[in-house]
Amino acid sequence: MKISERYYPALIIAGALLLYLPRLGSVNLFDWDEINFAEAAREMIATGDYLTVRINYLPFWEKPPLFIWMQVFSMKIFGITAFAARFPNAIGGVVTLLVLFYAGKRVSGLRLAGWWVAFYGLSILPFFYFKSGIIDPWFNLFIFLAVFKLWRYVSERLWRHVVLSAVFAGLAVLTKGPVALLIIGLTALVWMIVTRRWQVFLAPRFLPVYIFVTAITGGSWFLMQILGGRGYLVGDFIRYQLRLFTQEDAGHGGFLFYHFVVLFFGVFPASVVALPAFRKFAVMDDRTTSFRQWMLILFWVVLILFTVVNTKIIHYSSMCYFSLTFLAALTAKHYMETKDNLPRWNRGLILGLAVFTGLIPVLLQLFVRYKDVILSRGWIRDPFAAGNLQAEVHWSEWEFLTGVVLIAGVIFALLYFRNQPGKQLAGVLVATMLFVSSTLVVIVPRVEQYSQHAAIEFYHSLAGEKVYVDTWGFKSYAQYFYAAKPPPVAGEAAGYDDLFTKSVDRPVYIVTKNTRAAEFEKYYPAFRRIGEKNGFVFFRKDPGGGTKNENHDR
Repeated sequence: MKISERYYPALIIAGALLLYLPRLGSVNLFDWDEINFAEAAREMIATGDYLTVRINYLPFWEKPPLFIWMQVFSMKIFGITAFAARFPNAIGGVVTLLVLFYAGKRVSGLRLAGWWVAFYGLSILPFFYFKSGIIDPWFNLFIFLAVFKLWRYVSERLWRHVVLSAVFAGLAVLTKGPVALLIIGLTALVWMIVTRRWQVFLAPRFLPVYIFVTAITGGSWFLMQILGGRGYLVGDFIRYQLRLFTQEDAGHGGFLFYHFVVLFFGVFPASVVALPAFRKFAVMDDRTTSFRQWMLILFWVVLILFTVVNTKIIHYSSMCYFSLTFLAALTAKHYMETKDNLPRWNRGLILGLAVFTGLIPVLLQLFVRYKDVILSRGWIRDPFAAGNLQAEVHWSEWEFLTGVVLIAGVIFALLYFRNQPGKQLAGVLVATMLFVSSTLVVIVPRVEQYSQHAAIEFYHSLAGEKVYVDTWGFKSYAQYFYAAKPPPVAGEAAGYDDLFTKSVDRPVYIVTKNTRAAEFEKYYPAFRRIGEKNGFVFFRKDPGGGTKNENHDR
């Protein structure tokens, strides 16, 4: 029975909620980014000040507040939990897929729209991101909408598209910062260079209108900071953004082609299916050709920009997901309409990447099974990593089947639906969906128990107690969120140094790694070791307990 087109949005909403909502809060938030933003939202609620972004109740200049406001709203409804912190992105997933459906219909009809929704919704990293608590899904959506509206303005010359593009650009700035304007501006500039249609965006009214609307939308919060006497935060924010482009930030470095590798392996299967569409198909209408050009420009602008940037973080190139999934949808549409087979090399790459990805949980399970042998032979030289692996994590010995499902599903789809490219790609997407969903349920929670669970469990145990909690020797935000640090009041320790060098009015708990525990004990003899678990070492200083030692590097 054929389903009426008017029901498609409802089906997309229902499907997205079924994909992105279940078990959303079943795993603790991960340091740094997830806990960072969630903690800023928690501190807004704790202080009642919703204009100032804070971490550890100190002004935090790295991010504007729009996404954090979303988390605040969510926490007001669901409580201060991992589920509430991630809920805005689950809703962002629903909104994104609806946007792609309507955008795809306008560009090239219902078939392309459906494939675009499927590839974006079910490829590996986009799927993961809608189950996370990081800023980028909403940030990327606003940038895409700004670029999409520019394309519509070029095609239709309606001024409402200019205004809406500027509004979305401003919302992107308010979500993560001015790098949004750099991406949008470079995309438009490259398009003008390629097409030599300079007059479109350099018309007398275009730039003043665009800049004015963007400034009103995206600059409102910055203006309020300045008017409120906190203009220094705006300056710190701008300097931080510049630093990301000129040096590695917080140890996030990487090799030159880092993002090429991330996109190729991480956005499977869209990344592989998209490859034929990097060359223009012979049969393609002008509207689709025009939009494809914009998506290619956006892809290369983002990829080259963040290849040049010294700071390498996996989600920096996530804006490319829109382009890759569009090109994958274009490939699917082309081969379905021409009734040709996918190229043999393309099918081979799909199978090869599926086998590579599916073997990861298989090899992980083998590693865990023989980890005691590996540790006893000293093959892991890092004491902290070795400590992590001491965690008591229950494995059923069937977790490897998540990878087997992907490999077997892709093989079945490619062989059983031979000469039917549409069904082949649908089968590959279903296998990927089952792989990602099962990985989130059976693999990720176990990995979290190795990586950070012991520390977070310790912070949890102190929540609600009148104590100070912090880390030494490594950076973390988990101690603030999971120990539910209250706002400071008069008479409390004013800052980090006070916990070590002065007498305190309540117990102080410090968490460090086993690689630096001896160093900590040497510098701060007033603290006594109270426990150690999975690579983390826990110390306590009783009230009073000052020390003459100078503060040392955290």
